[in-house]
Formats: sequence, C-alpha cells, structure tokens
Amino acid sequence: MRISARRGVLAPIAVAAALAAAGMPAAHAAKKPTIKVSGGVTQPVFSYQNAIREFVRVQSSVDADGDGKKDLIRVDIIRPKETNAGLQVPAIIDESPYYDNAGRGNESERKAYDANGNPVKFPLYYDNYFVPRGYAVLNVDMDGTTKSDGCPTSGGASDVLGGKAVIDWLGGRAKAFDAQGKEVKATWSTGHAGMIGKSYDGTLANAVAATGVKGLDTIVPISAISSWYDYSRVNGTIWFKGEEDGLAEFVDTDPPAKCAAVRQKLAQGQDDATGNYNPFWNERDYRVGPIADAGKVHASVFAVHGLNDLNVKPSQFSTWWAALAKRGVPRKVWLSQYGHVDPFDFRRDAWVDTLHQWFDHWLWKLPNGIMKQPRADVEVAPDQWAAQSDWPAPHTRALSLRPQADGTLGLKAGSGTGTYSDTKQAEGDDVSDPTTAKPYRLAYTTPPLKRDVRLSGTPQVSLKIKLNKPTANLGALLVDYGTDTRVNYLGAGSGVKTLTTEDCHGESTAADDACYKKVVTDTVTSDVNVVTRGYLDAQNRLSLSHASPLTPGTTYSVRWDTLPQDYRFKAGHRLALVLIGTDADTQDDDATGAAVTVDLAGSKVTLPVIVGGTPSESTFSAEQNWRGPTHVVLPKQPHDFH
Repeated sequence: MRISARRGVLAPIAVAAALAAAGMPAAHAAKKPTIKVSGGVTQPVFSYQNAIREFVRVQSSVDADGDGKKDLIRVDIIRPKETNAGLQVPAIIDESPYYDNAGRGNESERKAYDANGNPVKFPLYYDNYFVPRGYAVLNVDMDGTTKSDGCPTSGGASDVLGGKAVIDWLGGRAKAFDAQGKEVKATWSTGHAGMIGKSYDGTLANAVAATGVKGLDTIVPISAISSWYDYSRVNGTIWFKGEEDGLAEFVDTDPPAKCAAVRQKLAQGQDDATGNYNPFWNERDYRVGPIADAGKVHASVFAVHGLNDLNVKPSQFSTWWAALAKRGVPRKVWLSQYGHVDPFDFRRDAWVDTLHQWFDHWLWKLPNGIMKQPRADVEVAPDQWAAQSDWPAPHTRALSLRPQADGTLGLKAGSGTGTYSDTKQAEGDDVSDPTTAKPYRLAYTTPPLKRDVRLSGTPQVSLKIKLNKPTANLGALLVDYGTDTRVNYLGAGSGVKTLTTEDCHGESTAADDACYKKVVTDTVTSDVNVVTRGYLDAQNRLSLSHASPLTPGTTYSVRWDTLPQDYRFKAGHRLALVLIGTDADTQDDDATGAAVTVDLAGSKVTLPVIVGGTPSESTFSAEQNWRGPTHVVLPKQPHDFH
C-alpha cells in the first residue's frame, strides 16, 4: 500500500542507494514492510508479542501546577516492530485520567510497567486488536494524572491542551523526550490519529477535536461530555454538588497539597450556590467555548451514548450531534437503552467489527463502505437494533399534548389550574398510581394508546405558572404506564450483567491478554417506566447565567427541554406527563418548598413523534378532533453569557 506521507517513501530509496553504492544490486534491498488488506479491512500480520513498547513525555503548552515549567504529558506507546524498519502507521489514542485509580473498562484494568518504566500492560483491547493490524496505540495520562505533570482541572484548558500537544507531536509540531531527557520524534507516525474512549476519555476526544488540531482525523467518543455545565447542572438546577473539585481530587494521585490551590479554584468556579453558567463553565463548554468549539471540528465522529445514561446525560450527545450536523461533519452514532455502558459490553462482536472498519477508513483511508452504511443504529428493545439514515428519526412530527382538569392528556387546550409543592421526592413516589392526588406532583395521562407511538428526539415542556416564592425547581417526567420487559438501566450494571466466561479480541502476551468477561443484557419486567426527565430552576427561565427571581403571585410562561430519547410507547400503554419539584433520585439540589400553580390552558408538552402508520385522532382519544400533528420550531434557551 502506498503511504501518502512524503517521508514514508524516502527511506527505502535511501537504503537502496546505499546498497548499490556498496556493490549490492538495489533489487536485493529489503522490501519495505506494509499492511495487508483483505475484504476492505486490515489483517493481523504484525506480531503483538514482539511489538515495541516505550514511552515519551510530550511537552504541553500549559503549566497547570504553576511550577514555572510546561507540563510534560506521559505517553505510553505500543507499535509494530516494523515501524523501526520503515513502516509508518497511524495512531489510536486513549487519553485518560483513570489509568492508576478507577482503571479502564468493565474490569477496571490499570497500566503495568517493567523495571525500566516501559509499559507492559495497556488497558482495554485496543492494543491487542489493532497493533497486529498496523496501528500504534497510545495510552496518554491526562495532565495532572498518573505519570504526567500538572494538575487536573475537570475539563479545563490544561486537560484539553495536553491531549492536543500529543497530536501535535505526532505531526512534528511539538517536542517529546525520552527517559534520559533526549528529544524524540515520532518518525514512525503517518501523522494521522484517532482518539477514542468512554466517559472522561471520550470527553477529552471531543475537546481535542474541538480545538481543530491538524492530524486528528477521527474521534470515537463513548458516553462523553460536550459541556461540563450540562454535566453538573440542568437549566440552572444542580445535578451534582462539589463535582469538579471532587473529581479532580479523585483522579490526582499526587500528594494532596500539590494541587490544593487548583482544586480550590475549581470549587469556587463551579458556584454550587447558584447553579448559574459563568466563565468557569464557558471554558469547559466544547460546543461554544474559547478553548474548544464545535465549529472547529474537522475530524469525523463516531459517537455512542446510552439514552438512559443518568451520569453523562444523553443531552451531551444530542446537542453535540446537532452542532456537528450543522457543520457537515462526517458522523455516525449508536444509541442504546443502557445507562453508562461501553458498546464492548453490550454489542461486542458487532462493535469491534464496526470500529475496525471505521478506523481503517479514516486512518488508513481504505474505501471499505463504512460511510455508505446507515448513519444511526438505535436500540428499539432489549438487544434489538434498527438502522436508520439519521437521528432523530427522519419524518418525526411535533405533537403537543395538553394537560386537562380531569387528569388526562389531550390534544385541545385544557382549562382550570393544578397546584403542587416543590419538595424533594423519590421518582418511585412521583410516578406511583397517577390517578391518586398527591401534594408534590401533578399527573396527566393519555387513554390507552390505539397504536404504537415512537418518540425520537428532544421533548419540550411549556408551562404557565405562578409561585408563592421567588423560585422553584420545576421538573417534568415523561412516563410509560404499561407492562413490558425493558433494559434495567437503573440496576447495578446500568443494564448489563457480567458473566464469568470470557471471549478474546486480538492477541495476547503473558502480561496483557486480549480476553474479557462476557456481558449480557440485564432486563426487568415492570408496569411503569420513566422515559425521560427535564428540569428548570424557574429563576433561570430567561438566562442560565443571570437569575431573574419571580414575583410571587404573578403568572409567567416557562419552557425547557427534557433529555432526548428514542422510545416506543406501545399500543395499550398510557403516556403520561408528571410535573414535580426537586428529584431526589437525580438532583443534589435543595427544594424550595414553593407552591407551584399551573394554568392548564397555557401548558403543554411537545413531542417529536412518529405515530405507527398514518396518524389518526383515535390514537390518543376518540373524543378529540385531532387533525394530525404539525411541525413547530421552538427556540432553545440561550446561555446568555458573553
């Protein structure tokens, strides 16, 4: 195969010339090693056992720990031995803060080193599988973690720019040093790189791609953050308190005093007192931030997210996806019904095969047809997947359902009011028996559905309210009342169970095997399921960065998005809107105790739906004169931050 990098063709010419000068025919010169391709994908022709294992320290552009020296980022490398004989290969990078604390993957693997400090165990299967197929795999210690200098900043500039420096080094634009301090160049690199990882690792992939760095050709973010504000906050409500400084302390294994001042700045910047968006959060906003901005992304993106992930919420994916679509970024997505779970642990064989094709196409530039496949794979039931041309599903329509005084959801505007209090309740209490009046919630349900209704996208809640206090946490739950077997995403494994048996993907050594425990879907049969959730601090109804307290007794219109979802409400089930205050199961926020009065005539929930077959008025109620849903364009709430 022809290597596009110019330096990749000069080496064998020079060797041939030297041999000829020594009297040996050039035809006898050693043939330059190359990859083998069959069926559109690379084949495992390089020895994993004999691969080169080494490390370098790449010089970052930042000094996160304030010691007066630019941080050096530890990069552990495994590459085919043939890269010392002229073979140039692309790099697959997993940058992580977890290599010496939580570990990586379902089995919490950590790095291991030999007596000289060189890596002998690379967590996960990326090295076992891809090195024999002609890739280098780089495990990068995020700034301030494991063997890198610096201090972690929970998504801040130093987290991002450390990873960018590694990409720059592969492209010859940054310096790196070996254990003796001698400068090292990545002569084995084609200059093409991809980043992959779950959670924080995938977040770093998003962030580095959003710097627009040259040479990062693709990223595979799994359950990844695109805005740290939306990770710890939801429309002004507080999802996690003490998260950013606490997370930084967890991933930093240096003596606690070293980065104490940095953590103090994180605690102040996150502003748990108000939940407002501010410059701290803007720095960590990879959609529109000053360090990373989705508008700079040129790398292709293969995203994976659990639609029931209550850790890194699915809005992290959906808003990122919309920004990429607007820019025309080449992209692909898998959306599951699990929680915070890696696809290696819910669709293993298909995942490895698809990932292989993806990296071969984007890093080795093989025309294997991966981009001609449907863009989106969506889990429609436990272990049942459907492919579609995009996400949200094409041809959805905006359907508005309106609460009625008799506790139903209908298609015409309701009348009257309902009142509940902002108290902190468990979801199980919030959604129990919707026909029973409870002081901390209002529940409105459709009659049994006449046909399936598929929700695909992001619902929006619009309420007309008045409070007896300056603010309240407003919550909305979309609920499916009907017996079914579903992915048990609230279970201990977020929807999966780990078995004792193993299977293998790649080649092994005594120190680093390619075998992992099998995982199966954990299901539960239940009569009720919270399909999606959405929250708003009422005083942030106009701006996420500036509070506007309400005047008690005055009526206001408020509107907010719930988390996105792709879900099928089955015929015979009832779809419900449950209005609540503070959610004890998901929010660290405190309830205000305010009484919330809802004007039903000015309230609705708008759903992007596909109603099974042709929509008809009988789907929701035979008594309503429904003429079919129409498209509406509803503006998003701005951060209003400058």
